[in-house]
Amino acid sequence: PNPFEAQIANGHRARRFGLVVCAHAAVLISVRAHDSVVCRVMVFETTVFDPSDEMPHAGAAVDEWVFAAWTDDAELGVVSGHRVVGRRAWYWSALVQRGHPLLHLAEWDVRVRSDPFVVKAPEMWAEHHCDAPLEQWSIGNEAYFTALDVADAALGRCYGTPTPTAMDLEWYATAAPDSVVARSASGFVQDGVVHGRIEVASRGVVDVSEVPAR
Repeated sequence: PNPFEAQIANGHRARRFGLVVCAHAAVLISVRAHDSVVCRVMVFETTVFDPSDEMPHAGAAVDEWVFAAWTDDAELGVVSGHRVVGRRAWYWSALVQRGHPLLHLAEWDVRVRSDPFVVKAPEMWAEHHCDAPLEQWSIGNEAYFTALDVADAALGRCYGTPTPTAMDLEWYATAAPDSVVARSASGFVQDGVVHGRIEVASRGVVDVSEVPAR
């Protein structure tokens, strides 16, 4: 009898393989025997994430972690980002709260510590701590943020009013991660919620509960 064949149509052209079929994207497989189609199967590429994907990657040119949360009514939004490039790092955070100036924090050149998730600079401490891979992170910082009346100033010299600010937040996953590939970079995004509190001098304490996050 003739050997089975698998014909893969991926939207560009059809190709024939032997018994082993490797699918890199969603493909339609037609299995033939004796020149007749015996079945058709749609195969989707799946990515399996490992707990180590949350950690720095040996040999990677850049590792980056960004957490963002926002209320449905747009009353409040917060972001905390951390990038490691070799033995140097930068950290960025911002808080948007209706009726108040944007609070902005940036340190663009900090030495990477033995714990790469801890970032320390003059008058600043920040930490992203993975409590449970792909499930829970702790996000904290204490620093003099810069209060900006005009948000666009964050893209320039960022002159404003120094404002003591502290964040103590817990991020919890509510969905599985989705892979992201852009140019030569790869990673994933994952939906979640944030709980915790934010303290801002002259504003008091803002309690955060079940705020959508990513």
